[in-house]
Amino acid sequence: MFLTLFGLLVAVAVACFIIGRSRSVSLAGANYASLHSLPGYHGSWLALTTVGLPLLILIVWSIVAPNILRQMLIGQFSGQLGTASAAQLDGFWRDIQALAFGGTAGIRDAVRTEAAGVLASRQWVSTGLMIATMSAVGIGGFIYGFGAINPAFRARHKVEAAVKVFLAVSATIAILTTIGIVVSLITESMRFFSMVSPIDFLFGLTWTPQQMAFRADQVGGNAAFGFIPLLTGTLLITFIAMIVAAPLGIMAAVYLSDYASPQVRAVGKPVLEILAGIPTVVYGFFAALTVAPFIRNTGHALGLEVASESALAAGVVMGIMIVPFVSSLSDDVINAVPQSLRDGSAGLGATKSETIRKVVLPAALPGIVSALVLAVSRAMGETMIVVMAAGLAANLTLNPLEAVTTVTVQIGTLLTGDQEFDSPKTLAAFGLGLVLFVVTLSLNLVALRVVNKYREQYD
Repeated sequence: MFLTLFGLLVAVAVACFIIGRSRSVSLAGANYASLHSLPGYHGSWLALTTVGLPLLILIVWSIVAPNILRQMLIGQFSGQLGTASAAQLDGFWRDIQALAFGGTAGIRDAVRTEAAGVLASRQWVSTGLMIATMSAVGIGGFIYGFGAINPAFRARHKVEAAVKVFLAVSATIAILTTIGIVVSLITESMRFFSMVSPIDFLFGLTWTPQQMAFRADQVGGNAAFGFIPLLTGTLLITFIAMIVAAPLGIMAAVYLSDYASPQVRAVGKPVLEILAGIPTVVYGFFAALTVAPFIRNTGHALGLEVASESALAAGVVMGIMIVPFVSSLSDDVINAVPQSLRDGSAGLGATKSETIRKVVLPAALPGIVSALVLAVSRAMGETMIVVMAAGLAANLTLNPLEAVTTVTVQIGTLLTGDQEFDSPKTLAAFGLGLVLFVVTLSLNLVALRVVNKYREQYD
């Protein structure tokens, strides 16, 4: 329903733009210069007054209405639910949503069936009220906006003011979202560290959270939450990936920017960047079905013990995936180096390769470092390739031929399925996320210092 209404609002906005633009042109007549603002601004003004508030109503209503309906339904059926826990109430809400909107599953509970019928009827009432409100506000906005259009109307000022407000709101949302993520991560991590010693977590050498039971009625063993094996696996795979991606990406960027002909560059760069658009699960299949068996067979032929899932296979494929990030960003940075530096170097008698090594690459170093840091962050955050090619074993090893796991893989494993967020087993995911956040933030700060230092030198 949301997408349908949003599409209708877009169509109405386009129609209002055309109507407003035509209205301003017809009012100006032959004296086109009498318009204070271009016709396009008048069209944008009418579209904004007609669709702006209805769109806001649609967004707010879609966010608030489900929560209100949930509270109404749970309050109405509280007698039948008894002293249900928060998790049980969540399950009740999911079940009646499935029954009310088509996902019947195997639910035959009478209370849930009745609640689903109530939810469906109230959902229709809510949707009807929303559409009626949007229509009334939209019609009023159209009448107001259409009546305001005249040659002297300052439509450009109104539209630009609205755009500024939109940009400010967007920036505020981005900032608040970042703050919310960090605060929630820290809050849940503190809950975890109240159950598990931070010393044991940060310096422990064993990671076996699966041995802990989620609930009191389950049987569990002695769980261990040592972070070191996960950090070692993450850094090992990232290191292998960067050994592959950094030289290939930088050399590809140098070739495309300084050696390739315009025809080769026009074909080579888009083809190289296609790699960035391949889903990571496809890389995972490639690693599991092609690269890992090749490495294993080659190792066995050389008399080496190679696991069926290895850090080397995951790292090599991840490096191939990251090459477009490094090459594309490095190519843009190298092309941004002023041609005068190249000409000056050539004028002093330097060869093309000497100019690239001693002038172009040092001048482009800040951007190349930024590209490499982005690639490292991308590698540390990858999950699917590691799951399919490196496995889930939290082995403390630096041998690339053995199976390892990473922080992101374990976060996904811990948060898969139905969870109880009062258990250290589940809260450990937030502790891992916090430490990974600190590690990547530290890398970014180091890269920022390098960029600032050399940018001052070559600006």
